[in-house]
Amino acid sequence: MSASSTGHAERARLRAAEEAAERIGTTLDARTTCTELARFVCRSLCDAAAVELLPDDAVPDAAAPDDAVPAAEHPAADPAAAVARATLHRVATEGRAHLLEADRGGAPALVSVPLLAHGHLHGVLRAARADGGFTADETATLHHAARLAAVHLAHARRHAAARRTALDLQRALLAEPGRPHPNVELATRYLPADRGALVGGDWCEAIRLHYGRTLLVMGDVMGHGLEAAVEMSAYRAALRYVASAELPPHRVLRQLDAVVARDDRRRPATCLLAQLDPARSIASFASAGHLPPVVFGADGSARLLAVPAGPPLGTGAGGYELVTSALTPADTLLMFTDGLVERRGEDIDASLSRLAGLRLPAGAAPADLLDEALRRLGGRHVEDDVAVLAARIRGR
Repeated sequence: MSASSTGHAERARLRAAEEAAERIGTTLDARTTCTELARFVCRSLCDAAAVELLPDDAVPDAAAPDDAVPAAEHPAADPAAAVARATLHRVATEGRAHLLEADRGGAPALVSVPLLAHGHLHGVLRAARADGGFTADETATLHHAARLAAVHLAHARRHAAARRTALDLQRALLAEPGRPHPNVELATRYLPADRGALVGGDWCEAIRLHYGRTLLVMGDVMGHGLEAAVEMSAYRAALRYVASAELPPHRVLRQLDAVVARDDRRRPATCLLAQLDPARSIASFASAGHLPPVVFGADGSARLLAVPAGPPLGTGAGGYELVTSALTPADTLLMFTDGLVERRGEDIDASLSRLAGLRLPAGAAPADLLDEALRRLGGRHVEDDVAVLAARIRGR
């Protein structure tokens, strides 16, 4: 081969490598990466391509069911042997798919390339061509694209594992709120955001007090991820301790703020407290920078309660005010975090007005009222986490 031909081949391989780096792995989604790989190789290398993956929960037992695979943590030295032993699931197909079903021994030409990264087998790329086999340069490009995709698949799976861990920790830390007194009916929901970074520090709580009273809590730690979840748990524990003294809500916030302010590593948090007193049919509120609650009347109409928002917890500034409002067995109290109402580019007053304009089914149970409010406000498709609770005093 002449020097000019060699140089031309080298430049072609370099362009192919650059194009592969640009087109494969644009997201942290494994299926998207597989689709990008199949599309790339079908552009100029083959007529049809398929990408098959090992499932995330590969079963290392030799007696595993058909839909499982042997462990691929340490694949055999021969990648082809590892691929032959693995049960894979096709997740992406491009080109003339029927070519991929042909017998290996006849036309069309079919090549299988393992998706190997850092010694771990993630799946296999299968490429088919109707008019003859693959050249050495084409095979090298297929292997390069497969290795590149495998690295992105490894990143995607690590990211997915980290997200699952964060969600599991959030659920474990969040847990179910405590039980209120039997004279209060309570329903809660927690919805992690379907987009964005991991999870937030939204939480709610119910604490029994003496004389049939119940303290309801709605809080939101600033930030997202594991750190926010851990901070949320610390706030929750501190609040339970302070609330055991059975102080009015504004004094509970004052003491909690003082406790948190002693540690400058703590993240600020907003918090809304509501102390329900069924015997007197009243509720007392205090807010640390949190959005106000809403009360739905017997006819299903809503009204925002004007609760002055003091400084967020952790500032050490104090200055929380107590507000008392009538709350009858016909009323349903709704407390929530900002993810329920806030929308990007919208003023918060407009967001709260939209909530106050809701008219929910009259007499609906708290759980049904929550579900309907979430449906009307699109709470299951928002960009931030949502914690929300509905409470109603039981009639005697």
